[in-house]
Amino acid sequence: MNALVVSVSRDGGHRFNKQSRPEIRLIEGLGVEGDAHAGVTVQHLSRIAKNPAQPNLRQVHLIHAELHDELNAAGFDIHPGDMGENILTRGLDLLALPQGTLLHIGAEAIVEITGLRNPCAQLEGFRPGLLKACLGRTPEGQLIRKAGVMAIVHRDGVVRSGDALRAEPPKGPHLSLQPI
Repeated sequence: MNALVVSVSRDGGHRFNKQSRPEIRLIEGLGVEGDAHAGVTVQHLSRIAKNPAQPNLRQVHLIHAELHDELNAAGFDIHPGDMGENILTRGLDLLALPQGTLLHIGAEAIVEITGLRNPCAQLEGFRPGLLKACLGRTPEGQLIRKAGVMAIVHRDGVVRSGDALRAEPPKGPHLSLQPI
């Protein structure tokens, strides 16, 4: 199976969920046009309170649809955009990509993976038990954060459901994703 975009979402307000859309426009250096988290500097309210001048490394949130499948099989009722993602993907192990991977999306858009989304208490507020379900452990006991990855927009483009995805790993050393 080839990697593809399952759905796209955005929301102009600082709400947990995002509205599914037919398409979204990614703007280089800013994020998703019309989304509350677009900006050169950090736009997440909790991060603004700590340091409003820090760079926005969380312009685009991507989640793999396989996580939705896993959560729905466990009894959660999760739909595209419910977990605040802008892009829902299928067929690409987002969590295994190294930091700095470029994701080519559709005909034009490119995002650069900056790190892992750190699952937060808002997941629990949305669906009781969801926060725990978005965390796991390796056989060695290391924490696994499964709530997707964050990215910055490297090149403008329109993204739609059905668009192809292609990962281009960084040329230098491959650094594991860390929560950002």
